Amino acid sequence: MAFNQVQSDYDQLQGLLSGVGDLKSFLDGLTRLASGVMTEAAGASVECAVTLLRQKRPVTIAGSSELAVRLDEIEQAVGGGPCIEALRIGRPVLLADVSTDSRWPTYSKALAAAGCGSCLGVPLDPGENAAAALNFFASPAGPITERMVPRATVFAESAGHAMALAVRMAAKDELTNDLRAAMEKRTVIDLAAGIIMGQNRCTQDEAMKILMAVSSNRNQKLAAVAEEVVAGVSGSRNVRTHFDD
Repeated sequence: MAFNQVQSDYDQLQGLLSGVGDLKSFLDGLTRLASGVMTEAAGASVECAVTLLRQKRPVTIAGSSELAVRLDEIEQAVGGGPCIEALRIGRPVLLADVSTDSRWPTYSKALAAAGCGSCLGVPLDPGENAAAALNFFASPAGPITERMVPRATVFAESAGHAMALAVRMAAKDELTNDLRAAMEKRTVIDLAAGIIMGQNRCTQDEAMKILMAVSSNRNQKLAAVAEEVVAGVSGSRNVRTHFDD
């Protein structure tokens, strides 16, 4: 990897740290920067999301676009994929072709339905005894290949250092609120799956396939679809979830 690329990553991340006023804005900017880096490497659009392992559960905390967030949420709902695997083993995991890779069939099918042909999970080290990862998504027209993994890995190393500093700089209340919002989205998906299981007398996997199909058909975030399901049962549009901090 050329030194000037590494230096460019570092300079842009440092500029991002000094140019934003809150943690969420920094993370959104980080994913957009990561998206740009990998888009250049692929020669076609690549989206990016950040996943944080919180209370032993992966949650999406930022994304370069609404599509990136939706794809990341689907992986967590399914319970397996490159990003979650990268968090588990601590090294990059590539799903080069959703049409031929058999490791995560449900997730691959959902990615294909959303127009995504490949994805890559790359672990980050944000410090504070936390675990996080970048999740990259590409269309079949510009797939993520093995030759692009080193570029993503080098960027992730710099991004991890920057993220660790951003977390230390963030006010405790701000960090807690951001993580709470992410966890509430993840929890409402689980609630919706449970409702569908009860209504249709189906398994959790089947319930998640129903949610993902609706999310894909509507081009809508999985969490938003889940909120509608829960609201339909509770009779309230103000869906609230509860969990331990």
